[in-house]
Amino acid sequence: MNHAHVSGTRQAWAALGGDPALLPHIVPGGPAGLLPARLPVMELARSSVAVCSLAAAELAALRTARPVPRVRVDDGAVATAFTSERHLRIDGRAPTSFAPLSRFWRTADGWVRTHANYPHHRARLLGTLGLPEDTPDPAAADAVAASFAGRRGAEIEETVCAAGGLAVAARTPGEWAAGPRGAAVRDSPLVDRARLDDAPVRRTAPLTGESPLLPLAGLRVLDLTRVIAGPVATRTLALLGADVLRIDAPKLPESPDAHGDTGFGKRSVDLDLADRRGWAVFDELLAGADVVVIGYRPGSVERFGLTPESLAARRPGVVIGRLSAWGHGPWAGRRGFDSLVQVATGIASAEAPGGAEHPPGALPAQALDHGTGYLLAAALLRALTEQHEEGGSRLVTLSLARTAAWLLDELPADTRPGTRDGAADPYDPEKWLTETDGPLGRLRHALPPVGFDGSPADWSRPPGPLGSDAPAWLVP
Repeated sequence: MNHAHVSGTRQAWAALGGDPALLPHIVPGGPAGLLPARLPVMELARSSVAVCSLAAAELAALRTARPVPRVRVDDGAVATAFTSERHLRIDGRAPTSFAPLSRFWRTADGWVRTHANYPHHRARLLGTLGLPEDTPDPAAADAVAASFAGRRGAEIEETVCAAGGLAVAARTPGEWAAGPRGAAVRDSPLVDRARLDDAPVRRTAPLTGESPLLPLAGLRVLDLTRVIAGPVATRTLALLGADVLRIDAPKLPESPDAHGDTGFGKRSVDLDLADRRGWAVFDELLAGADVVVIGYRPGSVERFGLTPESLAARRPGVVIGRLSAWGHGPWAGRRGFDSLVQVATGIASAEAPGGAEHPPGALPAQALDHGTGYLLAAALLRALTEQHEEGGSRLVTLSLARTAAWLLDELPADTRPGTRDGAADPYDPEKWLTETDGPLGRLRHALPPVGFDGSPADWSRPPGPLGSDAPAWLVP
């Protein structure tokens, strides 16, 4: 495809295998000039939400035997949702986005970014310097800065990674593209779609007279995802009517604040898959699942036998979504987060404020996380449509690094009609925020940007505490 004159929405819809004749159902609008950046971030955000909304509308039409409803994509709603973690308030309290050791550090030859939001990642970073994990943040920061200043970025990257921590040396887009990691990602599709077998069509009950219209009503989703991208995808599936059950390992820490932002519409259970009883419960849940979403780095869940092939063999007709930070290639099994992928792929370099003495920049949102999350939800919706029509167990695979390549190399400048270069319409996010009372307290949160005529305007339930629900399906 020649990307030069093709909108991001058309690119993404083609990657999803969607019928281009459905694209005119999308009606864009809202204030212009949001999520300003050197790279076309708003185009990425709008496009990923637009195709997710269109995929939901397509499935709704299939299940109701009605025409595909109109899809409205409001830039204000999209920009607010892409920064949802910044707008979240829990009983008036703003969550902490990054820990003190999650930042840029000067090195002998450039910059390195570390990620230490989780206690075990912080401990591993400090361990490479011979520091105990209870070292106070100010002393730890001084030690990291002093050590890194005299070392090369590539050596820091490898040393910290070998210890199970997270550090990435800043690269330019050209440096990333010229290396084997960038080449491996670039050669993969934005959305990797595969049919795993010839399982028969799984018919779900038709929808009649539903208000709001929930295209995933009656479907069950096993959610094995964490942090932002995967939970954004499954939060979207929950909005559209799916019974979403999030599965976490009891000993693996997760940010309660992140869950407060992405846990809407879902239930949450702790299961130890290394324990025979936990595995038996999971196996029973899998027997009733329509969708399985996996957001762990490759190799993490496969050691429990959870390969796409084994899942399809045990639950024929299942739709599987896989998400990772780095995708294919030499870094496939490495840990990663949005901020680190921005640094490695050259996005942070492209967004730098200027001058070698300044650290690299960052996007105005964690757009790789959010964008990949909505693309993953869209891919799962389209796979369900294809399964409903043609049968077969389905697998869709995405990565933050491949979404980064889309942003860097393929997306055009903002293509929304009427957008003015460099100009922003008045924007007040309050229009796209609401408040909800729930088990976690009073939550101020962003409204969902995904929708179509007749779709729900908000989630059916607020998030509860992690691991607080029964490991059973609600849908009979």
